[in-house]
Amino acid sequence: MKTKDTPVPKETGAVRVYGVLRDEILTMKLAPGSALDEVSLAERFTLSRSPIREALVRLSADGLVTMLPNRSTAVAPMNLSQLPEFLDALDLIQRVVTRLAARHRTTEQMSAIRKAQLAYEKAIKSCVKTGQSQAMIEKNYEYHITIATASHNVYFADLYRRLLEEGRRMLHLHFKFQTLQENLTAEEINDDHTLISDAIEAQDEELAEKYAHMHAAQFRGRFMQFLNRNLTSEVQLSYQTSS
Repeated sequence: MKTKDTPVPKETGAVRVYGVLRDEILTMKLAPGSALDEVSLAERFTLSRSPIREALVRLSADGLVTMLPNRSTAVAPMNLSQLPEFLDALDLIQRVVTRLAARHRTTEQMSAIRKAQLAYEKAIKSCVKTGQSQAMIEKNYEYHITIATASHNVYFADLYRRLLEEGRRMLHLHFKFQTLQENLTAEEINDDHTLISDAIEAQDEELAEKYAHMHAAQFRGRFMQFLNRNLTSEVQLSYQTSS
């Protein structure tokens, strides 16, 4: 228990660097493949190279940066050629953990799922207003991880966690595309989570799996719409012909 005399732990340099770089990678401010030079980062954060290296190692463990053979580091690439495989795996594992959560969740875990759902909805409302997706990405991740924990299978949960980590940058792009739609509401975005939570609470395994699959299919469809978008189709061009 903290008292007035209890010192508040200070944020270390490595933790600060990790947090800033992680946000910049997830929001694509640092593009996939961008070089991360320890010397430049040390100058930017006014730190020695040791905490910079510690932060990069942690980001590497998250799958957000790649340690190259020549000891250099880069933001992890997004391999679009493997996108169909990723989406297939996400769909399958999401269905599995959601179905198992409906079967095995405890009362306490159901309460945690509802709490995570409300936190996500609150973050969505803020994102719709500001266009800043980071809070939404984090709360979406926490919601699905809470469901994975309720599945009571650590192997499925760990695999699901890895897929969600890899999908965070795609979720950022997906949300940016969604915000181009007129009259977009937080309730509309959160509908899938509500249906999933209701099915888990009712312990309806079939319905929980169905809604988990629909949720994954919706993400797949909207992300493919993002890739196929054409923002210049209505631009009128006129050409002058030489006389």
